[in-house]
Amino acid sequence: MSEGLVFNIQRYSIHDGEGIRTIIFFKGCPLRCPWCSNPESQNTNREIMRKESLCIKCVADSIFTCDKTPEFCPTNALEWIGREMTIDELVEEVKKDLIFYNSSGGGVTLSGGEILSQGKFALELLKRLKSLGIHTAIETTGHGNWELLNAMSDYLDEILFDFKIMDNEKFEEVIKGNSQLIKENFTKLVKKGAPVIPRIPLIPKFTMDKENISNIITFLQENQMKKVHLLPFHQYGSSKYKSIDKEYTLQNLPISSKEEIRKIKNLFEENGFEVTIGG
Repeated sequence: MSEGLVFNIQRYSIHDGEGIRTIIFFKGCPLRCPWCSNPESQNTNREIMRKESLCIKCVADSIFTCDKTPEFCPTNALEWIGREMTIDELVEEVKKDLIFYNSSGGGVTLSGGEILSQGKFALELLKRLKSLGIHTAIETTGHGNWELLNAMSDYLDEILFDFKIMDNEKFEEVIKGNSQLIKENFTKLVKKGAPVIPRIPLIPKFTMDKENISNIITFLQENQMKKVHLLPFHQYGSSKYKSIDKEYTLQNLPISSKEEIRKIKNLFEENGFEVTIGG
């Protein structure tokens, strides 16, 4: 694969791996988490986003019935989401931030979407980054091809691995995927000795119930994990849904209180985990 489809490059991040990082966001994800904060990442193709604040609705109320593309939009309200980039182009972008990696112990994190959706390209990019001595990480749900994930792990310093809903039927119903595949891939990485860090998005009514948290703890203990990252729910990405003509169903879902987060943190700590609360 000569090009990857990228929808964002975020610089100076301090949340998704060690030190100051550049995060490269790739399009494409097989899952449909209703709380996804990057809904523009799910589609495997380029798509158009409409900025409501700039749109004068000169043609239609929906971008899917509008006959204009970003190139012909009179107010620049439309923009393409997704840019095809070569490995050389991405490496040149990354090199701009080398000074920050060297001073902070940071590096590059590949994210998405699900990075395994563009796994072959990501693997070649990781090889290049490691040849330059750059610290590498990925954010993944683990929902993808094991052979690709296995090969990628040879070029990774951190694997930030999400756990959401442990019950297989509920996972399929809510997220539209296979939780057993995720568990199997995680266990294989651990047995290999890969640098895996489990992360749990704390979503009220979905992932935070006592049974689900207990099942996550048990599974991680079985895999001899000692660290875990907790990611509290937020509504930061909710406005994006309307911009790409998608329905957002969690607009009334409340943000968890500090006390609710603290209780889950304490539960993990009581079971021997070192806990980090993410941003």
